[in-house]
Amino acid sequence: MSSLPPSLNALITALARLPGIGPRSAERIALHLVQAEPSEARRLAESIRLAREHIRFCDPCGALTETSPCAICSDASRDASLLCVVERPVDVFNIEKSGVFRGVYHVLGGKISPLDGIEPEDLRIRELEERLKSGAVREIILALSTDVEGDATSYYLAKRLGRPGLKISRIAYGLPAGSGLEYADELTLSRALEGRRELA
Repeated sequence: MSSLPPSLNALITALARLPGIGPRSAERIALHLVQAEPSEARRLAESIRLAREHIRFCDPCGALTETSPCAICSDASRDASLLCVVERPVDVFNIEKSGVFRGVYHVLGGKISPLDGIEPEDLRIRELEERLKSGAVREIILALSTDVEGDATSYYLAKRLGRPGLKISRIAYGLPAGSGLEYADELTLSRALEGRRELA
């Protein structure tokens, strides 16, 4: 039986549910918070509340934003003919950190995975097709993970979206197969974008 107070145990349990935070890290963070100045804990709680209330998905691209359309979709200096398709909103941040991509994005919201019950209609593919109707997009760059589901989703999209005048490419990967964009540094991501290969 734990000798920690129940409220501290509950905080550790809540923190351990966050991605990337194991039991030891959760315990260290919880102990820091309960021993910190009350104002520090209040600031953290308020920051979490504000972010949760104000952050939403951008209607055109699906990225995280406070206003829709987001800053990237609203930026007239971006190349709207170059559309990078990613799985999750965090992938937009990872690619933006590389500083080499000046196009726009489309977040699918996942990848096709029948074993997990995720079919094409569960993703933002129809919204992607709607964006293509304007004819402004000349190239789609598929920046999906290199696992089996990511590969299958890429080839499905290349087949479904392929049409005359539209180039569909897949980024080259300088990271181990089966890993996602969050494990790539900025240089690796920039080289992957530059070394993309055409799918359709």
